[in-house]
Amino acid sequence: MSTAGNKSAPVFGIAAEFSCARDLYHAAEKIRDAGFRKWDVFSPFPIHGMDEAMGMKRSLLGKIVFLGGLTGFFTAVTLEFVPTSFLYPLIVAGKPTNLFTVPAFFPIMFELTILISAFTAVFGMLIMNGLPRLNHALFNWDRFKKVTEDKFFVAIESGDPKFSERSVRDLLESLGGTNVTTIHGD
Repeated sequence: MSTAGNKSAPVFGIAAEFSCARDLYHAAEKIRDAGFRKWDVFSPFPIHGMDEAMGMKRSLLGKIVFLGGLTGFFTAVTLEFVPTSFLYPLIVAGKPTNLFTVPAFFPIMFELTILISAFTAVFGMLIMNGLPRLNHALFNWDRFKKVTEDKFFVAIESGDPKFSERSVRDLLESLGGTNVTTIHGD
């Protein structure tokens, strides 16, 4: 039984190494079917279909960005129509001060919609990914440095309701995982 990190620190989880993307993909399917919720896979490149193998649902980020875009649009509409139609309705050269002024406002509505959507996408992604994060418990494991070269890993976190060190270790070994290691957090 190997361990990584500060042994006096609490257990972050158990990780295993796999030899190829195919083995990692099949291990992900088995872990999903076993009912684990807090786990992740790591590979040097994206693996087609891994989201489905892990049982991941669509991200909530698209809906959040849409709401950010709506906020930007309605902010632009409010900032343009309220002053020109209600607060200071100046008639210049016979131009209307009602809804017929919309074509003049299109650029601002478009730009503010895109601006707020972009900010919502960036900050929403950072928050949903738990970033910025300066360190991760897996960085304590020396073998994990190979993830950017040619190795494939899966880690099951101790916060999972089904987590038990012995059963997780047995599961990962039965799936063909090598170098099954208990990872201690900081």
